Amino acid sequence: MTTDSVPEKFQGFGVDKAENWDKPKLVSYEHKKINPYDVVIKNECCGVCYSDIHTIQGNWGKLNRDDLVVGHEIVGKVVAVGDKVTEFKVGQRVGTGANASACRKCNRCKNDNEQYCPEAAPTYNGPDVRSDGYITQGGYASHSIADEQFVFAIPDELESKFVASLLCAGLTVWSPIVRNCGYDATGKTIAIIGLGGLGHLAVQESHAIGAKVVVFSTTASKREEALKLGADEFVATKEDKDWYKTYFDTFDFILSCASGIEGLDLEHYISTLKVNKKFVSVGLPPSDEKFSVSPNSFVAHAASFGSSLLGNKKEVYKMLDLAVKKNVRPWIEEVPISEKSVPETLKRFVKGDVRYRFVLTDFDKFFGDQKD
Repeated sequence: MTTDSVPEKFQGFGVDKAENWDKPKLVSYEHKKINPYDVVIKNECCGVCYSDIHTIQGNWGKLNRDDLVVGHEIVGKVVAVGDKVTEFKVGQRVGTGANASACRKCNRCKNDNEQYCPEAAPTYNGPDVRSDGYITQGGYASHSIADEQFVFAIPDELESKFVASLLCAGLTVWSPIVRNCGYDATGKTIAIIGLGGLGHLAVQESHAIGAKVVVFSTTASKREEALKLGADEFVATKEDKDWYKTYFDTFDFILSCASGIEGLDLEHYISTLKVNKKFVSVGLPPSDEKFSVSPNSFVAHAASFGSSLLGNKKEVYKMLDLAVKKNVRPWIEEVPISEKSVPETLKRFVKGDVRYRFVLTDFDKFFGDQKD
């Protein structure tokens, strides 16, 4: 492996502690060691995910570094590969998402569930046991390193700025949709709860594979946007108090993309499922928020409740192919990365001032040809 094009230190925007979540500073840090299956990426752009916010605010646990760089919707060019990498070459445009490596040996890794590997390393704020416990750093940075199992070739037809959000938000909703409804959902009806960064992609993807799509939101403010994205029907639950009666025994699948659970009546949603169908939550609120439901609600409908984490590599490529063929694109706002724009973007995201994803761009202009 030739590492001449890999700087000894990477640069990125780091947060030292949760109370300074909106004050990331430009930092330099030593990168993790480059393992045989690793791909080193010079970053071109990175999407902003609410997981980034939850992490740096300490909502999911402590910050494991005092210079924590977040970001896990990364697109860039390969600048180096490990000795055992076979899928990628230097100069190739690739992307990576919220996982950086896994053991490659366990039952999950061998059966297309590598994202559930018990030794999986997240893209940021987690130890990589294959790199001496190095606490990983994310994509608001000049470079990233990921195992080739979690690196994806990008079709020429897709612009990098649109691909970024697909690699976390798009995949997070895509995997449970196709695992529960298949790659052809013609004749099925899918409910999407919440029209935000996750939900607006779930609507497009469900529509693109042939499902009838019903969007649930608390108010009617996003009705026109939902219909434009491909929804067939829209329900404002605060305005239509009997919505659950109207939709009793309707859905083949319910996907909750809501970032919080306040006001979400799980028992009512369960009643709208057809018999032996599933409600899956992919929106992750702060860890102290809890669902409340009686087991009797599930018994009456033979219903199941579940969750989902990202998706596997095969699902990524199916999703990217769908994006090409069916014009699935996140609604984004580009933000050239800078010491001023990163804090502003994080604060706007928390205020909900975005439709529906931010993507940090112009990494080449900011970081330049970094060598040290």
